[in-house]
Amino acid sequence: MTRLTLAVDAMGGDFGPCVTVPAALQALASHSQLVLLLVGDPDTISSFLAKADSSLLRRVQVIPAESVIASDAKPSQAIRQSRGSSMRVALELVVAGKAQACISAGNTGALMGLAKLLLKPLDGIARPALMTVLPHQQQGKTVILDLGANVDSDSDMLVQFAIMGAVMAEEVLEIRQPRVALLNIGQEETKGLESIRAASAVLRASPQINYIGYLEGNDLLTGKTDVLVCDALPVM
Repeated sequence: MTRLTLAVDAMGGDFGPCVTVPAALQALASHSQLVLLLVGDPDTISSFLAKADSSLLRRVQVIPAESVIASDAKPSQAIRQSRGSSMRVALELVVAGKAQACISAGNTGALMGLAKLLLKPLDGIARPALMTVLPHQQQGKTVILDLGANVDSDSDMLVQFAIMGAVMAEEVLEIRQPRVALLNIGQEETKGLESIRAASAVLRASPQINYIGYLEGNDLLTGKTDVLVCDALPVM
């Protein structure tokens, strides 16, 4: 791994610093080129760093934040009141070029909204997507998205999810020409919502995407595809 600096919302999640800080130290011990910016209440964070090895602490910086976005806060309200929060400060470190990515286990809706507001989407990508990687029966992995960030995905968004998933599979999982499929209620071309059928037509005509068609839910772990694009699948 080349040198990587991550901004961590140390206050986010169900348990906050008592989980995030020990996890951060474990990550530092596992990756010698990793640098972490722990964002939150300095006194609280420092109390969990007190007994850490000095060699790890050289790659840690504590960044103060004034508040924490509540896990149950409505995203719109959380975004309006986000200034000075650990989540927003962590994202702002990415905007400023001081970190390459942000990590938070906090309010998902607020994180997605703030990321879109502060980081801005890539050209050609309208909305962010939640993604996971699941092991399958062929001893490989399948990229699955979107897992609930968007509850009403149109055909354009499904195509964008396919592009993002394919890039993830190729660049991170190192799968050459990853197979891309759309989750549908059947494998016949006439099945499914109009948005899924429209996305299928675009993907089938795209030479950049190795599109293999529809798959059903029971194919999720079979390894038949490297990327599975879902229409508002609930978070797993």
